[in-house]
Amino acid sequence: MATNEKKRIEIPVKGMDCAQCATHVRDSLRGVHGVGQAEVYLGAEKAVVEPASDGFDLAAAHKAIRDAGYEVGEKGAAAATVTGSNRDLSKQVTYLTGALFLFVLLVAIVGEGLGLFERLSDRMPWWIGLLMVLAGGYPVFKSVAKAAVRRRIISHTLMTLGVLAAVVVGEWITAILVVFFMRVGDYVEQFTSDRARQAVRRLSDLAPQTARLIADGAEREVPIEQVAVGDHVIVRPGERIPVDGTVVTGQATIDQSAITGESMPVEVEAGSRVFAASFAHLGSIEVETAQVGDETTFGRVIRLVEEAEANRGEVQRFADRFSGYYLPIVASIAALTYLISGNALATAAVLVVACSCSIALATPIAMLASIGAAARRGLLIKGGKVIEVLDRADVLLIDKTGTLTLGRPRVTDIKTLNGLGEDTLLTLAASAEWFSEHPLATAVCDAAQDRGLELARPTDFVAIPGKGVRATVAGQQISVGSQRLMATTPSTEADALAAQGKTVLYVSADNEVAGLLAVSDTLRPEVPAALRQVRALGIKGIELLTGDNESAAAGLAEQLAIDYRAELLPEDKIAIVKEYQQQGHVVVMVGDGVNDAPALAQADVGIAMGAAGTDVALEAAHAALMRDDWLLIPELLEVAERTMDVVRLNLGFTAVYNAVGLGLAAFGILPPVLAAAAQSLPDIGILANSSRLLRQGASAVE
Repeated sequence: MATNEKKRIEIPVKGMDCAQCATHVRDSLRGVHGVGQAEVYLGAEKAVVEPASDGFDLAAAHKAIRDAGYEVGEKGAAAATVTGSNRDLSKQVTYLTGALFLFVLLVAIVGEGLGLFERLSDRMPWWIGLLMVLAGGYPVFKSVAKAAVRRRIISHTLMTLGVLAAVVVGEWITAILVVFFMRVGDYVEQFTSDRARQAVRRLSDLAPQTARLIADGAEREVPIEQVAVGDHVIVRPGERIPVDGTVVTGQATIDQSAITGESMPVEVEAGSRVFAASFAHLGSIEVETAQVGDETTFGRVIRLVEEAEANRGEVQRFADRFSGYYLPIVASIAALTYLISGNALATAAVLVVACSCSIALATPIAMLASIGAAARRGLLIKGGKVIEVLDRADVLLIDKTGTLTLGRPRVTDIKTLNGLGEDTLLTLAASAEWFSEHPLATAVCDAAQDRGLELARPTDFVAIPGKGVRATVAGQQISVGSQRLMATTPSTEADALAAQGKTVLYVSADNEVAGLLAVSDTLRPEVPAALRQVRALGIKGIELLTGDNESAAAGLAEQLAIDYRAELLPEDKIAIVKEYQQQGHVVVMVGDGVNDAPALAQADVGIAMGAAGTDVALEAAHAALMRDDWLLIPELLEVAERTMDVVRLNLGFTAVYNAVGLGLAAFGILPPVLAAAAQSLPDIGILANSSRLLRQGASAVE
């Protein structure tokens, strides 16, 4: 079966427990003829292959996965989730296994101390012991043999040698118990990895599998794969929206937390944009499809979360490299132990106690848990490297329009003259602006609407480009516009408002100035609190970068107590980012993901605001906020800090634990049976430590 029709071919892979497993599968796939690139994602339990030529053979790729010791899963099969009675059954199995583990461990300790194993081994025929060892350890021995054929050493290679050493010296009971603990260790590793995968699975489980399609005047439920762009779908209360699109008819209350992380529902009606995986609480809507499946915003989020594993940071790459050196080091220690002491059991214990999977798991388990949980909060992080860099960041550069501000002008000040009230002045101005399409006119009309004012339809409307408008309102000639339109001298109040970076509109009635309206792009209300939190998290320098004029930038920067540079072009922003980087700073840039895309890409970490539905934002930035909420910025920094604390603790605990275990085994203090039991404990420690990230993410969502 030769094909090159797809740029990306996804292959489900079963049986991967740690980063080392994913590396083996990846290397096997890269050795297949016709494969241009291959990545393997532990959390998503799949491989993604990009064919390089027409000679690519999917069957050969499947064979490479099996030769590496893993299985090819079914395409499109839903990831197993634990719910309801299944969760209870899972807990029962977990408790039973744990109790059995402790019981056997207790028997092993007592038996080892009383010398019962030696007497039992003497009475047991060798072939019975060998049969029990082979039966219990067959899956492990099989994977070790396959790896050996491909000239690879895996973590179970050392333990298999330890079992072999016990068999050679006639310690059958020891070998059997080592196999038992080895299999228990596999279960712990699988459980540990599975916990980290849960965050990704929870996201994937939200993806709708069917849609109510309207075709030929009839409604029918079809698989999501059969929905095309332009099709119309119906969404009823209690259903998830299956596509990205625009509401055609109807009204509904929508929960968009799957996309934005925002728990508050939003109201949608005809013309509103909606996203796949959003949940309809109340009302029914008809949606015209714009994107479907992997091309929806939710689909892209899932893909980027899955692929974040491939974006390894320095700590994770160090752990991967160390795992490669660790196994030969352990083998050398075992050889020295035997050469110096001649103690075969101590040598076997050295081989058994070494568990490189705990080292390989230390970083990716924490990263997977953190990235997946953060995605549920509306924080999209593209890999472990981003987390590491964020933890070291010390400079924050910020765009203004649409980032610090709401991106639309609003009336901020109303100054009245000649005894008019504010509502009266605003009613006259908004009525005169009735037919104007200028953004400033929209701001004036919005302000009147917010106050619930009743407007009068104007007559004799005239728009004067660059100056303003004139119209007759309730028998009065009303003018709204710049000082040039009024042919009057600027007032002290107007100068003061302009000095704050605001646009001043004069309002006149029958050729006499009646008042002033100040219009400005308003600051997001949560920004001051967010910046205080950012400073508390170690960001020393904060600077505003904007293309706006000097006075507008100065007013906003003074309000926030930050530095600023004004009247910048996109290339100027890139130069400033490089300037900080050349000084040794780690730079975070926050922008809207469109005009700031070059600077976002140049920064050590570019963060795009409001990325829901925005292709440019998702692709250009290293991290994205799925909703316009500045409080997510300090939360993102906290996620990075918390994750790196967990990673460092994981690595430190594993290193100390393995060093102590190897030392005790080499000196004969730790027998093979207890060494086998001890090798499972680091995984439990890593799981317990990394689970803090899962719990914090879940609680924040709930």
